[in-house]
Amino acid sequence: MIQHAYIRPIGFVPGPQVEHGNAIRLAGGMVYASRFAVILRRDGEIADRWLAAPDTMAEVLGQLPDDVAGDAEAQWANLTLAHPALELGARTVRLDQPQVMGILNVTPDSFSDGGAHDSPDAARERAAAMAEAGASIIDVGGESTRPGAKPVWEGDEIARVLPAIEACAAMGAAVSVDTRKAAVMEAAIEAGAALVNDVSGLTHDPRAAEVVARAGVPVVLMHAPGSGENLHEGGDYDNVVFDVFDALRARRDAALEAEIDARNILLDPGIGFGKSLAGNLALINALPLFHALGHPLMLGTSRKRMIGALSNEAETDVRLGGSVTLVVKSMDAGIQLHRVHDVPETVQARNVWRGLRDAALTDFGDLPG
Repeated sequence: MIQHAYIRPIGFVPGPQVEHGNAIRLAGGMVYASRFAVILRRDGEIADRWLAAPDTMAEVLGQLPDDVAGDAEAQWANLTLAHPALELGARTVRLDQPQVMGILNVTPDSFSDGGAHDSPDAARERAAAMAEAGASIIDVGGESTRPGAKPVWEGDEIARVLPAIEACAAMGAAVSVDTRKAAVMEAAIEAGAALVNDVSGLTHDPRAAEVVARAGVPVVLMHAPGSGENLHEGGDYDNVVFDVFDALRARRDAALEAEIDARNILLDPGIGFGKSLAGNLALINALPLFHALGHPLMLGTSRKRMIGALSNEAETDVRLGGSVTLVVKSMDAGIQLHRVHDVPETVQARNVWRGLRDAALTDFGDLPG
């Protein structure tokens, strides 16, 4: 018999004063949770479910079986864990508020903007525009991971990404490299990349974990079900939310075993990678649960296929409204990093969202006294 417990935040308030202090600050950010579902899963099936508030959580956790109680208590502590800022070269990226990561694809075949920025001058211009618009990090990628994309030889990928990384670093931007190959990671870090974004969760290249650990840089571990070149294969789930949670926990544990510092691990549930439309929607609605893993979270939903599926098959270049909607939804869930194509619009949405959150903390008009 295999049992797991999960603590899913399900009730949210503008600020703790609304619940007279009986709410938690989710992951040290700007979102406050006051109600939680504690779920016991046994052999893949939900066996029991309790509702709790911060002042009743200890009582509910006391009802769990002994073999999962310790993990559940750790999850409860993780939900309130404030994460330190990311130190990315000379730049500091705070994680107590939402941050925008701008996508810079230097590929001829990316699903949304393939070929638009694959010259050094175009990449430099695009990076400068995103940094000026408010992107905290520029994420440079040289291999498309869309369904059906052909793999790229590491030498070609290095030749694509290095000029862009060097240009971004020279302008003082915080740079990440979107790659699953150890040789590309090494070259990118040497050129100025300060974060690795691996869509395979360090499973594709057996040297990748060693490279990240030795460099001491933060790494994003994304969930994708495929184990070979096609990361979209194998998307069969008993329960997509809990299965992805368990898989990310396993990748986190493997990273720790590889001596990657816990403070350098970020997690991404991998929207669009081997998930159906229903699975993607379920994951987005359950995003607050993933804070229980105890690491900062990144999400990439920008211009993705699910938006077209929900909007009369809109093409990738007219999915801005859906992209911003999903970012706002993920900010409401406390997600720290938002990977997007449309930086100015997303930064504007983030700034308005933050203004509303700031105002809610000082709004006592609806309270007695």
